[in-house]
Amino acid sequence: MPHLRFDLNFAASPEEKSRFAAAVVRHFSSIMDTGTDHIAVALQCREPGDVVFGRSAAGGGRTVLLDADIRLGRSRDQKRRLALAIVSEVQGTWGVAPEGVYVVYTEHDGENFQLSDRVLPSWSEGEDPLADRTLRPRRPPAARRRQARSGRGAGRRRGRR
Repeated sequence: MPHLRFDLNFAASPEEKSRFAAAVVRHFSSIMDTGTDHIAVALQCREPGDVVFGRSAAGGGRTVLLDADIRLGRSRDQKRRLALAIVSEVQGTWGVAPEGVYVVYTEHDGENFQLSDRVLPSWSEGEDPLADRTLRPRRPPAARRRQARSGRGAGRRRGRR
């Protein structure tokens, strides 16, 4: 479950944020070769002095920082292509100079991405982690104990119906 957190040192309208987030999800899904339902995008608009990046001064001071928490497994090429797509999207949406965009990746084992119904595996080519039904969590221990006490399930394990 990538978590893509953008910090902007300027205001953006709700419509701009929505369009931008949708474009980021499309870029991430396409370039990083995964589904879309688990991609989280957060946009935080701050005051100009709250987000400072030295390189952005040449482009008027507008800055966009991206902290991208992603699962292990993506290639150097994929990460570079995504960074360039983000830079282009930021420039096209808000006119931020390419020098004012900074992308930082932090990679994690899949087990560090927790959803309500599953733990994600580390990334593998062509996967959609939410489509894989084998990742459903096991029943909570209390539910397994109740099932065992009631006798349900025990017979199935021994081949009886």
